[in-house]
Amino acid sequence: MANIRRLTAVALISVLALSATGCATAAGDDKASAGDSFTYWSMWKEGEAQQKVLAEAIADFEKETGIEVDVEWMGRDNVKKVVATLNSRKVPDLIDGSYANLAPILAEAGQAAPLTDAFKADAGDAAVNDVIPSQYLGVKGLYLDDGEPWMLPYSLSSDAIWFNAAAHPELAETPPATWDDFIATLEQFKAEGVTPIAADGDIPGYNAYWYSSAIVRIAGVGAMRDMAADETGEAWESPEALEAAKTVAQLVDGGYLAPGYDASKWPAQQQLWADNGAALLFNGSWIPTETATYAADGFEYASFPYPSLTGENYARSDFVGFAVPKKADGSAAAQQFAAHLLGADYQQALATDAKVLPIRDGIDVSPELATVQKALAEADELYQQNDGIAFSGYNEKLFWPASDRLFLGKTTPEQFVQEMKTGQIEYWENNS
Repeated sequence: MANIRRLTAVALISVLALSATGCATAAGDDKASAGDSFTYWSMWKEGEAQQKVLAEAIADFEKETGIEVDVEWMGRDNVKKVVATLNSRKVPDLIDGSYANLAPILAEAGQAAPLTDAFKADAGDAAVNDVIPSQYLGVKGLYLDDGEPWMLPYSLSSDAIWFNAAAHPELAETPPATWDDFIATLEQFKAEGVTPIAADGDIPGYNAYWYSSAIVRIAGVGAMRDMAADETGEAWESPEALEAAKTVAQLVDGGYLAPGYDASKWPAQQQLWADNGAALLFNGSWIPTETATYAADGFEYASFPYPSLTGENYARSDFVGFAVPKKADGSAAAQQFAAHLLGADYQQALATDAKVLPIRDGIDVSPELATVQKALAEADELYQQNDGIAFSGYNEKLFWPASDRLFLGKTTPEQFVQEMKTGQIEYWENNS
């Protein structure tokens, strides 16, 4: 797979221990045949909004095609459970999950079937290839070395710096566009006695947003992923690596983070923000839904993109979608269903009922996500969480712990890059 290194099955199991209108005409690969049923291990649990949309799509698909979908609503452990089946005939025909979870065990390990037929299949009124915006189709991580796609996204998440437009209408009118503008805004909040930023410091993935967002904007999309692939670790000696770390330290040293963020327990700080205890929260596109039950009366969700550092216009897109294991017998039917979920009605239901960002073009999203969708549509290039790094265990064992220490003020920028260099050499010695 392009930009992805093959790792051993042992390493994949180790990291996991830590841590889908229309009747398509898809044909399967040489192992698959269009049968009368297929198995699907879903990341959703019964009752979740996404599960309800998928259940409706399954019922319609079975009625339209006569193909039975043997679905198990497993929840987030579905990816862990599939690892033990990859070299057996018990492998599910279809699985879904985030790119970050699926890539290490399927794409990197050479265990993913090509989904070329799914992308060519009918999504109700047009081919899948024609209903997905080109900027999403251009994300390199979706493709194998031979250029065949291995994942079909059906929704995505992104990030933004969130605020209450009722309390801060000035941000809605003129959001900070550059890093200097952003720092000036934080200073203004301090001068007014307003806590600038809330952050739950016990969530490594959230802490890492700040560094990965900065390095992508300073060095370009894919630069951090390339740095991570350097077995000598010398890539971390680049000026860009240090400059990005300094932006994180600037937040700490400037006193812009809410008191106690470094010892907080999720969701204490996002609750603080939702109750107007801080002005800003850098987090995912799920925040309006996640904080709605405890938001202050009259709270008006609004957001602006992470500020530009070098004049670039990038946005993060973390895909959630389908993959088919290489040994699946029901690949053709599974791919047919995957295309089915990109029908306009199901995509609208995901946007309206589940309040997530749909992958299909021309779908109306919830008002809270309008600015995020606009940022995605206007971006010159997209990147994924951690700049798409999906090396087995790399983020969990190396990058996230080091970025924790940087964001929590326990190390300097210089110490951070040295930790990354040294740790990365050791990582590749153990994982090549």
